Amino acid sequence: MNAALAEAALELVGVPFRLHGRDPASGLDCVGVVAEALRRTGRTVCTPEGYALRASSVARFLTCADQSGLERIDAEGDVLLCMANPIQPHLLVAVPDGFVHAHASLGRVAFMPPPLEWPVIVQWRLT
Repeated sequence: MNAALAEAALELVGVPFRLHGRDPASGLDCVGVVAEALRRTGRTVCTPEGYALRASSVARFLTCADQSGLERIDAEGDVLLCMANPIQPHLLVAVPDGFVHAHASLGRVAFMPPPLEWPVIVQWRLT
């Protein structure tokens, strides 16, 4: 687990949820959480645009992950792409003892303890 990325993500817990949100002052969605955590570690970030809350394709996430310095791995990753339901891809950042993600129902960025209840599609490590 990348300690700097985990720390940056934990700093975002409590930020309001906003679909397509990229600024912690006004709100973040799951893409925004990952992007802001990466920015706070000094990374240049590519974010997918034009996606809906529900979608069956994860192609946009895969392309931007590569361009943001994330390496796809088969082991435990720093950033996870899950399917919260069959038509809802969702990104999370791994942190000590759990995950940080944008929780639309709670209306904020939240910490989630394990176990992760959603199937993991892809895991990335910060290179």
